[in-house]
Amino acid sequence: MTSLRQSCICERFTFQCPTFSNLYTGLLLLLVIAVTSNLHAQVYTDMHDFRCQVDGCGVVYAGIVAQGRDGNLYGTKETGTGGGGTIYTIAPSGAFNVIFNFNSAGTDGHDPTTGLTLGADGNFYGGTATAGANGTGTLFRVTPAGVLTTLHDFTATELGFPYGPPVMGKNGTFYGVTHYGKAWSLTQSGNFKLLPNPTPGDSRAPLTPASDGNFYGTTINGGTGNGTVFQMSLAGKITIIYNFDNTHGAKPIGPVIQGSDGFLYGTASTGGSIPNAFGVVFKLSTKGVITVLHEFDSTSTTDGFQPLAGLVEASDGNFYGTAFSGPGNGHGVLFKITKTGAYTVLHTFTTATGCSPSTTAIQNTNGIIYGHTNGCGGFYFNGVFYSLDAGLSPFVSLVGYPAALAGKSVEILGQGLSGATSVKFGSGSATFKVVSDTYMTAVVPTSGATGPVTVTTPGGTLKSKQVFSVIPLVNSFSPTSGPVGTQVTITGSGFTGASSVIFGKAKAITFTVDSGTQITATVPAGATTGKITVTTAGGKASKGTFVVN
Repeated sequence: MTSLRQSCICERFTFQCPTFSNLYTGLLLLLVIAVTSNLHAQVYTDMHDFRCQVDGCGVVYAGIVAQGRDGNLYGTKETGTGGGGTIYTIAPSGAFNVIFNFNSAGTDGHDPTTGLTLGADGNFYGGTATAGANGTGTLFRVTPAGVLTTLHDFTATELGFPYGPPVMGKNGTFYGVTHYGKAWSLTQSGNFKLLPNPTPGDSRAPLTPASDGNFYGTTINGGTGNGTVFQMSLAGKITIIYNFDNTHGAKPIGPVIQGSDGFLYGTASTGGSIPNAFGVVFKLSTKGVITVLHEFDSTSTTDGFQPLAGLVEASDGNFYGTAFSGPGNGHGVLFKITKTGAYTVLHTFTTATGCSPSTTAIQNTNGIIYGHTNGCGGFYFNGVFYSLDAGLSPFVSLVGYPAALAGKSVEILGQGLSGATSVKFGSGSATFKVVSDTYMTAVVPTSGATGPVTVTTPGGTLKSKQVFSVIPLVNSFSPTSGPVGTQVTITGSGFTGASSVIFGKAKAITFTVDSGTQITATVPAGATTGKITVTTAGGKASKGTFVVN
């Protein structure tokens, strides 16, 4: 049973009408205001009502919905026909289908609370919190058609129970943490490795890859007692960057994400400094400096409280999220918040349209925000899958970690891609192949620069929300030795926008970026024998030894 209930919430305008001598002018002003209001309408749609014994249902705290190459959305529910949960897909049109039921015997795991991540192979990766060969959960791969392969059965010593999905790092390997603090890595072929250090507490959130190459995550407890935000390297080194103190929030359950400005953004489910505080939205530097953007008041008649889910940064640069409870004793809200903390409720959940949202939402490349609730909705009261059309711009999205050397192929999701005429990394034009209207590949050009990727289609130009980093590479340089003042030609790729060239430990005062593959630099005073290092917005590259004589 698919429901297509909609409620439309327009932004409110408060104004005083001046005295007009010309009635026509006044009427024209009112017409402009009405049109402007309609342009800002927020349309919420209950797309599908979950039925436990058919579609799956249950509480999914950390589970993330993933967009596939076909433009459809894929997710998980905790229980289902087989007793162990389901994997489902839903199209932007609302067409819903269960593609996999976890069996009652538990051999393929139970309780797939992680949600899914799209891999570079077009398949999805996730985990189950219980059952499997050892009773402590599994990691799996599932095709869009629903063919599931168990990649790893957690053992008792690995403490299993993953709540967040595998997340891809810059090396192409998946990483994650279990509820009880074990960190792990997993290759697409299924090579599992337990990393050496535990997280600083229990975690229900997935890791977030950041532009510095590290991951960031949250723990509900640990640290000084109120939960943490931590950093994890690819090698598994873990560093607490912030201990929550209750005044600035406590017990984060959702993930942090890295905003387009480089800061981390997230929610804490409780705490705050105001009377009746029950959760916050925060901004955090990777050095651990926190700013509370919004505090939830449990007595508010409008705002909601107890934000269990994380945030999604949308194509308008604002963040969208949900509060699990309220207003008052109600069913939660869906909200928008700016980077400076301006907070707006876009939808108040109801018994009819879904309640108790705890899953981090996703923005599809069509611009629409999607998510699901844990309860209410229709006759079944098992939760709903919803959409919010806030009139946001369509965009393109990059699969996996957004960084690569020139010459590497990257995958791009979008819509209206058929007939695309151009793909650019910065100002560098790429060769590309359109596979379908919602999926294409492109080769990072040698002239590419770090920045958004843009795709020109018959319907207009689409820009990625992510910044793609073109990693520099030094292949050679000539001559390989010489005195101060020698002009050296450096060849490689990814040089566009280079900010510095260093000989040993001395920066070159004079250098020219001739192209994405060549730099001409003059050996500076104070240069010593050592590597030549080129720095761009995409990173650093060096090779060999230049001898200063």
